[in-house]
Amino acid sequence: MYNSSSKIPMEPTPRKGLRPYDTSTSKSSYYEERGHWGSRAEFILSCIGYSVGLGNVWRFPFLAYGNGGGAFLIPYIIILVLVGKPMYFMEAAIGQYAQVGPLAMWSQLLPGSVGIGAAMVIISLIVAIYYNVIMAYCLYYLFNSFNPILPWTVCDPSWGADSRCYVRTANLTEDDLEGHCIVDDLGGCTESNPQTSTEQYWEKAVLSFDHEGLQDFGDIGKFQYHLAFCLAISWIVVSLCVMKGVKSTGKVVYFTATFPYVVLIILLVQGLCLEGALQGVTYLFVPDWSKLADINVWRAAAGQVFFSLGISWGGIIMFGSYNEFSARVHIDAHIVSVADFLTSLIASVVIFSTLGHSAYNLGVPIETVAKGGQGLAFVAYPEALSMLPGAHFWCVIFFFMLFLLGLDSEFALFETALVSLYDAIPSLRSRKPTVTLIMSFACFLLGLPCIFSKGQFVLDIMDTYGASISVM
Repeated sequence: MYNSSSKIPMEPTPRKGLRPYDTSTSKSSYYEERGHWGSRAEFILSCIGYSVGLGNVWRFPFLAYGNGGGAFLIPYIIILVLVGKPMYFMEAAIGQYAQVGPLAMWSQLLPGSVGIGAAMVIISLIVAIYYNVIMAYCLYYLFNSFNPILPWTVCDPSWGADSRCYVRTANLTEDDLEGHCIVDDLGGCTESNPQTSTEQYWEKAVLSFDHEGLQDFGDIGKFQYHLAFCLAISWIVVSLCVMKGVKSTGKVVYFTATFPYVVLIILLVQGLCLEGALQGVTYLFVPDWSKLADINVWRAAAGQVFFSLGISWGGIIMFGSYNEFSARVHIDAHIVSVADFLTSLIASVVIFSTLGHSAYNLGVPIETVAKGGQGLAFVAYPEALSMLPGAHFWCVIFFFMLFLLGLDSEFALFETALVSLYDAIPSLRSRKPTVTLIMSFACFLLGLPCIFSKGQFVLDIMDTYGASISVM
């Protein structure tokens, strides 16, 4: 706008609603006060670290297998292109334009929809709490991978193995694995089925799992000190990395976002060279074309696109808000979505090639060694890795990779809550280390119920109702 008499540019009138930055301050001073990415690479790596997480390793491969194998990729790619990529770009672009987190963005865009921003922050915080619990499991396995004997490869009474425990070998017959009846005090029969050493180690040594479930109000079982220790370490690592906002996390991701790819490539080459690897990969990708007519397959594909890319969680808006206003976010969004999909494919081949080798050595169908969810990361895959030469090395880098994959996602989830707090109370930006420590300690306390002997039920509730259903 120009003054008609002097032709001198006039200050633009501040717009109502959504605005690119606070008009009361200069552009450079606002960036300096709030923080911004040191380079375009930091933004891309942070987004890749956020999108590429534990779900790419244990969720995508078994969704693909259970929903038509190679046929599952068709609805997944269609939804990724038509829904995932546009929404990812939209969220990153809105965050970049508004220069604020999801809560403040929705408040500026449409005050009546501020609840959407609040829901994004609450969901991210809930997931951040239980996500760190899963990272604590990774740390526990990582620490125990340095033992002279991998503890999950033997039935050791010191960690709680009972008479049902057995170490799976090729010499076992079907008769050896048949369950038997135990007569209880009332004369009834309780079936007792054998369990592999990796299953019992996961349930007894790690979780001290109580199968009774949540029956009485307030009864969540026994406290697990070893998991509390690992959970504390995990939160300390997270708080140290996000203490200075993107100035610190932007530098950390150069390692945490790239090292998992180094490990995946090593495991991919190692896995494809194993005997029986083709059996595992074929088991995963053989298409069942009849599944394409099943609406549940398309729903599973849509859920995985949202879950994997991190759409509707607020993290993408938060990362975009740290971009400079003129950044080419449309290209970056395309790079991240493609990288996420390719990582899922690579992880799938890595997982099933190794499981195929395990089934080949044992002389059993691959279905008997393949498990989904956490059972893959902490039961099936550790068992498969223990059969490789140099098992300790492979276990160490695998669990370290899992921890780093979780760490990158945790940065975004936790930072989303912190940014919303800073946007609501700007004066807290000068006290980021203190605020981060207080929030980390609060989240650590809120995560403690998940590490009790009945904590898996609490974690499942948080995952099912606090994240999965609410996002969709």
